[in-house]
Amino acid sequence: MTNTKERAEDTLPLVYQCRLSLSTRTVNHLADLLRRHLKAIRSRWRILPPGKIAVIVLAVLRHDQRLADVAGGNDVSESTVRRWRDELIGLLAAQAPRLDRALKQVAEQGGEVVLVDGTLIRTRRRTGKADRRNYSGKHRTHGLHFLALTDENGRLIWISAARPGRTHDNTAARHDHILAHLRAAGLGALADLGFRGLDNDILDPVIVTGYAASRTHKLTPGQKTANRVLAVGRAPVEHGFELHPVSWSP
Repeated sequence: MTNTKERAEDTLPLVYQCRLSLSTRTVNHLADLLRRHLKAIRSRWRILPPGKIAVIVLAVLRHDQRLADVAGGNDVSESTVRRWRDELIGLLAAQAPRLDRALKQVAEQGGEVVLVDGTLIRTRRRTGKADRRNYSGKHRTHGLHFLALTDENGRLIWISAARPGRTHDNTAARHDHILAHLRAAGLGALADLGFRGLDNDILDPVIVTGYAASRTHKLTPGQKTANRVLAVGRAPVEHGFELHPVSWSP
């Protein structure tokens, strides 16, 4: 067999349609960000309108579609789609609240406790040595690790930057100084057993993680009850991860 760039007989380029489960509000928000950005940098022209660009970028983020495929279906170059993607991701990232300001706002609104949790967002397997850093032994898959804080109702108030999938929850929390920010804001936090050891203050703990059993130590009835109460209090953060678009794979 020999390689050839000639097209097979009776074949034509195929463009297919797909449905994106996105709200009009999401598309308009992204399009408005781009319009304001274009006005600020005095860019008078783009090959496609901001609304169309927003849909293309959302399709790339939601379905992890190959840039070349999306570009070909919209009669633009692959580099153009890549530039649009990076541009809009940067605009969205600039809107992210700082951790200290997000916690301060919760405290000012009368909140006393936040919910903290880590999650792994699955991604494609990378080639080379970079592949090892993104492999999570806990989940047995490749991905990126995110740390998130929600209020008591599961509404997302802050999310960390992406880290390699092998990152432990405690490591991410220490890197972002979660404990120090919580103390400064006067707030407590409910967390799972993955955060045990993060707060070693026995007299005045800020982060409550529950009790862990071992081969030599069984939980008492009181400890089991405390764990059940904590699980009920933490339930909204698990639901929050399911509802928020953090599941988009980069």
